[in-house]
Amino acid sequence: MTPERLGLLWGITVFAGSSARLLAVLTGLPGVVLLLISGLLIGRAGLNLVEPLDLGVGLEVVVGLLVSLVLFDGGLNLRLPGTTIKAVVLRIVLVRLALSLLAGGLAAHWLAGLSWPLAAVYSAIVLATGPTVVTPLVQQMNLRPPLGDVLEGEGLVLEPVGAVLALVLVERLLGDLHSWQDLAVSLLSRLGGGVLAGALAGLLLAEALRRLKPDPATGLRLQLTLGMLFLMFGLCEWLLPESGLPASVTAGVVVARRASTAAEQLDDVVRQLARLAITMLFPLLAADVSWAELSPLGWGGLACVLLLMLVVRPLSILLATLGLPLEANQKLLLAWLAPRGIVTAAVASLFAIRLEQEGVLGAGRLQGLVFLTILLTVGLQGLTARPMAGALDLVASNSEADDTSAALTPELSADPLKA
Repeated sequence: MTPERLGLLWGITVFAGSSARLLAVLTGLPGVVLLLISGLLIGRAGLNLVEPLDLGVGLEVVVGLLVSLVLFDGGLNLRLPGTTIKAVVLRIVLVRLALSLLAGGLAAHWLAGLSWPLAAVYSAIVLATGPTVVTPLVQQMNLRPPLGDVLEGEGLVLEPVGAVLALVLVERLLGDLHSWQDLAVSLLSRLGGGVLAGALAGLLLAEALRRLKPDPATGLRLQLTLGMLFLMFGLCEWLLPESGLPASVTAGVVVARRASTAAEQLDDVVRQLARLAITMLFPLLAADVSWAELSPLGWGGLACVLLLMLVVRPLSILLATLGLPLEANQKLLLAWLAPRGIVTAAVASLFAIRLEQEGVLGAGRLQGLVFLTILLTVGLQGLTARPMAGALDLVASNSEADDTSAALTPELSADPLKA
């Protein structure tokens, strides 16, 4: 690929993404929905102006680094005050790990026609709701806390777990892992190694930031943060592929918990960069989708996704919240809002490429089903989330929005979910 063509690819992608952002501001429509549509428009399903595969091996590198930035920002801004909120997130994670994995695999095989190994990979890939989608929706809805914290916490925990699990299942499918014991060891080593690496990098970064004098003019804090983050991610991916995702989340959490690091000075800048990463990634990855991959799925693929949305998700929330102080309207919103995001799209695209290179039949069908899941969850839930939150009386008033920080204090931990 020539440098001129490469520059044009990125120019079209970023312009499409920024135009979608502008249209979202002008119309009030969810930005993530318009980003997805912009990618379909410029890619294989539309005008065919952008071909992500032209980036070659650089696609995986660029996607990985930008995703690490998005997840680091999520960890940096993760707030789970009070024992009740932590209990809700933990129980949702555990129930979905058990129920959604099983149900997703069965639905993908029986309804969408994937082979059992590919159905298992699909179930792992779509396990997590995406904080890259949930966070903008929560902000746009002006959702009353702490439901937004629960949704973001769920995604940040499950997203790395789902990606790592999908990887080890792909390796099992390709014969790189010869037993289920090997799979378990590979999964735990990647997750555990990523968490340890992220904690270490977070502590080192926190200490370095603590020693730096505030100097907004040079932006040294941001430069040091990005340098440490990308180095950590690169080392993790080199030693244990996919361990960079849990490492990125952990590093963000550790830095945010070190009060002396003045992490709040990074929040705005890092969040802006994370939004830029989403603006670039969503159209780029959506451009990789073609109607030829979606159309063979037919009604079976549609039924598979709708089953996950309308049956499995509500059942998971119902089981996870039994006995917890959640009101019916809060449970309804949690049961409905579960869009898949950037990491889901990135993992699907990269794994489908690898499976196709290895000659695995059905790799394109797997990618098509994942993107059908993203299209339906982002489209339907993104467009209906705000009206639903209003109808359920879960939109914060101006006084509540101004007092959000107070709502997140430990004093409310006795029953923080009672509005």
